Amino acid sequence: MSKPTTSDSGSADRSAPYVVRRSAVHGNGVFARRKIAAGARIIEYTGERIAWSEATRRSLASGEPINHTFYFSLADGSVIDGGSHGNEARWINHCCEPNCEAFEEDGRIFIHAMHDILRGEEITYSYPLIYEGRRTPAVKRAFECHCGAPNCSGTLLGPKPRSRRKP
Repeated sequence: MSKPTTSDSGSADRSAPYVVRRSAVHGNGVFARRKIAAGARIIEYTGERIAWSEATRRSLASGEPINHTFYFSLADGSVIDGGSHGNEARWINHCCEPNCEAFEEDGRIFIHAMHDILRGEEITYSYPLIYEGRRTPAVKRAFECHCGAPNCSGTLLGPKPRSRRKP
């Protein structure tokens, strides 16, 4: 993973309502530089737009699990790779009780505040990850959630797809 483009002292744009710094949740995190009002658009998730097949190839080449990346899936099946030409949005951590939501608008992803976010509060959204492989104890450990929310699910993994039984 690359280093953040910002530091504790500020973001690349001092007028931005957020700053990137180390997070108690995981690695780097994005924090409110000032109060952010409910409904406010905070940041666009940017990066290189690639096909899912290219995302899979990149993940295999790096030796990292496919979901331990900065990939954001879009409705058209393509992916935004925030690790390639991405911005600070790639550092937003998951939380089981998030204060933000991600919306896709015209093939672009924007992060909006769900409620007022106080200065210094970590900006989070929920991104349950899809994992199609067998969920071994090692896989479950690799995808543990450390958000600290009272109702934390304990995992970054979304629900397993239900298999349909044949009648």
